[in-house]
Amino acid sequence: MINLLSSQAAIALENARLYQQAGQALQDLQQAQLQIVQSEKMSALGNLVAGVAHEMNNPLGFIAASLKQAKPTFTEVIEHLKLYEQKFPTPGDEILTHGEEIDLEYSLEDFPKMIDSMTMARDRLKNISTSLRTFSRADRDYKVPFNIHEGVDSTILILKHRLKANDRRPAIEIVTEYSNLPQIECFPGQLNQVFMNILANAIDALDESNIGRSFEEIKANPNLITITTSLKEKQVEVKIADNGQGMSESVKQKVFDHLFTTKGVGKGTGLGLAITQSILVEKHGGTLDVNSTPGVGAEFVITLPILV
Repeated sequence: MINLLSSQAAIALENARLYQQAGQALQDLQQAQLQIVQSEKMSALGNLVAGVAHEMNNPLGFIAASLKQAKPTFTEVIEHLKLYEQKFPTPGDEILTHGEEIDLEYSLEDFPKMIDSMTMARDRLKNISTSLRTFSRADRDYKVPFNIHEGVDSTILILKHRLKANDRRPAIEIVTEYSNLPQIECFPGQLNQVFMNILANAIDALDESNIGRSFEEIKANPNLITITTSLKEKQVEVKIADNGQGMSESVKQKVFDHLFTTKGVGKGTGLGLAITQSILVEKHGGTLDVNSTPGVGAEFVITLPILV
């Protein structure tokens, strides 16, 4: 009888050990899956964005060089025409009529303004290209100094098409309240992915909160995302808040769980926030928390150490 009990106890212990090993193996597998999906997402998006930025550089360089040459050339042409006017004050009816037909006086006044407008547009495109490269920068195997605000701004730029007004709602407004922050040691590409996941989720939440509301109703209570940064002791804090429907306590408890999603089939992988938390906690020694009040909105709070 004693031997039988001993055998049963040994079997129970062995089963417990095997169960523990299986649980650890499952956890390791889930973590590996997260890392693979994270790597694939970042690589695909980074390559796409970097490719667009690279393709923009050549035409931008050509436009910049052309504009640089065009303005002084046109100025010289105007000076030449003025000399003609001085030497030939009565050019004849044909030239006067032609000048009136093409509105020469207006063109001479307006063309320099057109050059200035094109130069401003070129500068805007150059800034976009710079932001794209900031977002898509490849991470090394060690942390590097990074400006958090540049990462957030570049991510907002990538998502700008989703913020614009459409036939169902006005534009989503983004308000940034930035403090004076030092650079932090981090993996910039991974942090940009964090900002991308949280901001994309905020946009999704706002779109869901608009269901059943008219354009005018949304306009009266506009969709808003607020991004606030601050320095607390030796940590940087980034808060990203939306004024959507918020989430229930049960959803809030599960929001960082592996594969958890509130979205319908085909509307997301359910991996975004799990990956986000993994990047912040495991890769950067930071934290990710969520505050939410149903009917009011949700706020994700990121903390990152300045030096690790």
